[in-house]
Amino acid sequence: MRWEDNRESDNVEDRRGGGFGGFGGRSIGIGTIVIALIGSYFFGVSPATIISLLSGGPVPASQQAPAQRPPADDPVARFVSVVLADTEDVWGQIFQQRGGQYVRPKLVLFSGRTPTACGMGETAVGPFYCPGDQKVYLDLQFFQTMRERFHVASEFAEAYVIAHEVGHHVQNLTGIAEKVDQMRRGASERKANALSVRMELQADCFAGVWAYHANRARQILEAGDIESALKAASAIGDDTLQRQSQGVVVPDSFTHGTSEQRVRWFTRGIDSGDIKNCNTFAARQL
Repeated sequence: MRWEDNRESDNVEDRRGGGFGGFGGRSIGIGTIVIALIGSYFFGVSPATIISLLSGGPVPASQQAPAQRPPADDPVARFVSVVLADTEDVWGQIFQQRGGQYVRPKLVLFSGRTPTACGMGETAVGPFYCPGDQKVYLDLQFFQTMRERFHVASEFAEAYVIAHEVGHHVQNLTGIAEKVDQMRRGASERKANALSVRMELQADCFAGVWAYHANRARQILEAGDIESALKAASAIGDDTLQRQSQGVVVPDSFTHGTSEQRVRWFTRGIDSGDIKNCNTFAARQL
């Protein structure tokens, strides 16, 4: 992936080494369940344990360390800053063309755990987006996990992870997340899970839309990049993760979609570059 000469975002907050701990926070509907299941599938952490960590009240701003930018000599942090900047440029232009204004999210780098408006963020739950503070949370150790557990070693695959979480921010800004959260209230577990799948697949498609426009404007893609992103999408499909972690596949418990579905919707986004093609909620077949 070509990124070295592109601009860096000013919206990266570095909390690594901040020593956070012992805080609680109020979790919200989709985030709690999805994050808990991701942690369970990826790292063998009990969903009940993660939900418990995410079940307190909001963390006062005074209990958080002052925000600081990553050091200039940190190449991975620079890469993350460049990818975030690229999503800002792409989504800013798309929103403008549609008569709206894109609000740029913050991306928080942390190690171990950190307070969020959605509760305590933990390394074990993987990258996630919190609508309550409009921030993406990322422990860079996750990229190492991608390489060691999923055998995906590609900067573009890592960029896909960031773009997917930014896709959730787009859903938040456009009101999609709120509508889905409302539909989930009072719904059966099976229906709530099905709605989560459509949310996640749409975020995959939005990640593809970003890649399409970023490459068209800045030629970021190199040989093998798309294949690596598809491999990453396939590796974190619900069916694949369940098969690895528990030996059986339970479709009614899916929250992110199968490997095939995740590949399909990311491909749909990167092939067209059109967010109208990302309406997973209107699709009869995912």
